[in-house]
Amino acid sequence: MKVAVDPDPSLVYWPDMEPEAAKDKGSFRNYTSGPLLDRVFTTYKLMHTWQTVDFVRRKHAQFGSFSYKRMTVMEAVDMLDALVDESDPDVDFPNSFHAFQTAEGIRKAHPDKDWFHLAGLLHDLGKVLALAGEPQWAVVGDTFPVGCRPQSSVLFWDSTFQDNPDLQDPLYSTELGMYQPHCGLENVLMSWGHDEYMYQMMKFNKFSLPPEAFYIIRFHSFYPWHTGGDYQQLCDEQDLAMLPWVQEFNKFDLYTKSSDLPDVDKLRPYYQGLIDKYCPGVLHW
Repeated sequence: MKVAVDPDPSLVYWPDMEPEAAKDKGSFRNYTSGPLLDRVFTTYKLMHTWQTVDFVRRKHAQFGSFSYKRMTVMEAVDMLDALVDESDPDVDFPNSFHAFQTAEGIRKAHPDKDWFHLAGLLHDLGKVLALAGEPQWAVVGDTFPVGCRPQSSVLFWDSTFQDNPDLQDPLYSTELGMYQPHCGLENVLMSWGHDEYMYQMMKFNKFSLPPEAFYIIRFHSFYPWHTGGDYQQLCDEQDLAMLPWVQEFNKFDLYTKSSDLPDVDKLRPYYQGLIDKYCPGVLHW
């Protein structure tokens, strides 16, 4: 299937990384060709059709009590062995390996910020929703605000939103939609997925991580903002202050993906120590 899309907006932000740390950067987030493209496009088409204000509010109500499961962080990491992200054109191996790849990339570059290392391990754990029976279009992929018109750096924005009922709404179809100018992203209703679920889960369980970690978890998939530069009309000063942290994290979320898989057993003791420090015990998911 041929899909006409604009050049990937993530190409405007290339981090400084050692050549051996990543494959050719031009081959990441390739949404115009590749063996996984049909699977990826189908996931985004479903997402952009069904992610509405009403749907997102219903998901907050459904999962906001965190009664799905009780388990430790490391048990959640192990659960991701059963998941391959259908929105990701770069990898076709279980997400648990990507969690350790991201964390280790951060640890190498920022050895003094253990909270940042743990954020790398945690960032995709919300994808356990897919293993709870949720469709992947409501779990994975790039996020975007609902309740306002999608902007041009949203993936496939010109070919996947035609059937979204919110775009027929006279308020939700405008640039600001249901929001006030510069209301702050904390007051914006984002499309439902693993970012928002994990952020809310961390608050519910009172993780003792710094605010930067919560922000990274909540908005790391918001590529139209942190990489595409869109949705500035919704941002406040806090968002602009936190943006460099999200962009720094993105270096490792994106460019540490490799089929050279880490030796997880050797890494577990270090990350278990961080879990014991910041989010110990059996948690509510």
